[in-house]
Amino acid sequence: MIHARHAAIGWWRELQPDPARKHPGDRATLARLRRCATISEVMAESACIVLFRRCKAVTADDLPAIALAAGVLAHVRADDTMHPARRVGPEAPEKPETALLKPLRFRALMEARTGDERLTAFRRLVALADRTLNVRETAEALLDWDDERQRKWVFDYWNAGPPPHTNAPAPTNAPAKDTAG
Repeated sequence: MIHARHAAIGWWRELQPDPARKHPGDRATLARLRRCATISEVMAESACIVLFRRCKAVTADDLPAIALAAGVLAHVRADDTMHPARRVGPEAPEKPETALLKPLRFRALMEARTGDERLTAFRRLVALADRTLNVRETAEALLDWDDERQRKWVFDYWNAGPPPHTNAPAPTNAPAKDTAG
């Protein structure tokens, strides 16, 4: 996963034009990826296969997640240090109206299950963030959208601080013993 994240960041940087470094980027590839409406369309792009190889993916089963990363990262124009969920979230839980990505849309992102649903939801997030996101955090989420990461995104979105530890034992349903007299 760590290698894939680094590969995705390097892939993204190579595609981005950077006048300061006199790096032309690859605007044509970015445009093709941005026009893809589905994960299947992204998978058919050569840039997706380049990313697949750089990620040193083991099986073809990894291709949809890598295509998701390629399809979303192509829309990101600038890197940021702030967590993506925090960037689009409300100032505080009591002020949901201040969110760039409204709570209903955030919920849709969290509930997206298919690759195409996630492609749409994450692209919306990128657009609302003015195409400026933390590429590392975004790439990690796109490549590995596990339960722990989703919980962290919820806490960051609502500006609720770090999530509490989840390693605590589950409460039992056994009745409490009466220790009185």
